[in-house]
Amino acid sequence: MGERLLVIGGDAAGMAAAAQARRRAPTLEIVALEKGNWTSYSACGIPYLASGAVHEIEDLVVRTPEDFRAMHIDVRTQHEVVGLDLEARRAEVHNLAHDRTFHLGFDMLHIATGARPRRPDLPGADLPHVHGVQTLDDSSRLLADAGKRRVKRVTVIGSGYVGLELAEAFVVRGATVTVIEARPEVMGSLDPDMGALVARALRNRGIDVRVGVRAEAITETHVRTAAGDIAADLVILGLGVEPNSGLGTEAGLQTGVHEGLEVDRQQRTSADGVWAAGDCCQSVHVVSGHPVYVALGTVANKQGRVAGINMSGGYATFPGVLGTAVTRVCQTEIGRTGLTEDEAKRAGFSAVASRIDATTAAGYMPESHPITVKVVAERRSGRLLGAQIVGGHGSAKRVDVVAAALSGHLTVEDLVGLDLGYAPPFSPVWDPVQVAARAVLPQL
Repeated sequence: MGERLLVIGGDAAGMAAAAQARRRAPTLEIVALEKGNWTSYSACGIPYLASGAVHEIEDLVVRTPEDFRAMHIDVRTQHEVVGLDLEARRAEVHNLAHDRTFHLGFDMLHIATGARPRRPDLPGADLPHVHGVQTLDDSSRLLADAGKRRVKRVTVIGSGYVGLELAEAFVVRGATVTVIEARPEVMGSLDPDMGALVARALRNRGIDVRVGVRAEAITETHVRTAAGDIAADLVILGLGVEPNSGLGTEAGLQTGVHEGLEVDRQQRTSADGVWAAGDCCQSVHVVSGHPVYVALGTVANKQGRVAGINMSGGYATFPGVLGTAVTRVCQTEIGRTGLTEDEAKRAGFSAVASRIDATTAAGYMPESHPITVKVVAERRSGRLLGAQIVGGHGSAKRVDVVAAALSGHLTVEDLVGLDLGYAPPFSPVWDPVQVAARAVLPQL
């Protein structure tokens, strides 16, 4: 018998590793266990499924279990790993379809158990009409429940990416939507002055946005707050996610930020022969050098690839994260990368920032839209630390220029001097990102 690799988790980080290991090690036995019904799907597409822009849940599936089985990867859906004995090299597995438990041995282990939606410690948080959405199974339950209830009033607690995207989705479906956020502004991954621009876009779409308001309890018909009750047929948790790392921690693996599994640059955990990748583990921030928890599909795929190469005898390292993310809410594009002004100061940098308003194209062009760019830099050294962008069509992906500059450890002056493309339909002569960088120079 050859060696067996056991992969726990059938989405990006798990199946990227399994596929990479299969390419490099044709004789390796690979078993992948997934407690849900789908593998390798786009969780980022769930809000578009909810709005009706994507018609079928299967449209979000990139590779089915059958696709992986054709690659000689033994994928088993509806199989949940409920315990690990790392010393005995054995997993306790519950077959959900047949309600039976068995043990499965392994030589190598890859943990890709993802994340779970943060659930507030509130009375009523576990009621059936309260939904956290992270997986396709979560979205299937949400849509089935919404259809059954004929939802007219939706309350979103928190204002993370998925929460706001789902808020818009239910407006499209004809519901009245309220978003409540305990912090001073929505979208905590941005500085408050940039988050305020997102809140304005939400309100312009007819969404009732209430900041500085904390949920205190949930009933069958309302969300209770100190500022009054909010009627809700359906409640969506938009508080972000936390690592689904309990399986690893119970087995004795070391954890770090937010209890994410600790991994090194090769995605190895604290136990020999055990790797982890994706939303269940922590990363290192390229700019600050500090361990961070960043749950993004892009990161999961890259970490899974690195783990798969290493566990099949190759060598690869994961360079770290910048937290680069883009989204679109109510026709407003949002992008961010690196550190916000607040994050930079908390990381110990003497940070300065500039914020400018411009247009995405030459002002005389019909496709020109407003754009606001904020650039953060380190005082004296001029080191580029991060950027945030909020604006119309053509805004968000500009953040990729800054992400590349951050990866290259460029200064603000370097960013100003980059030879970027120009034509009136795409940009003013000075791209807004460079205008914002130029504006920060006098503060250095």
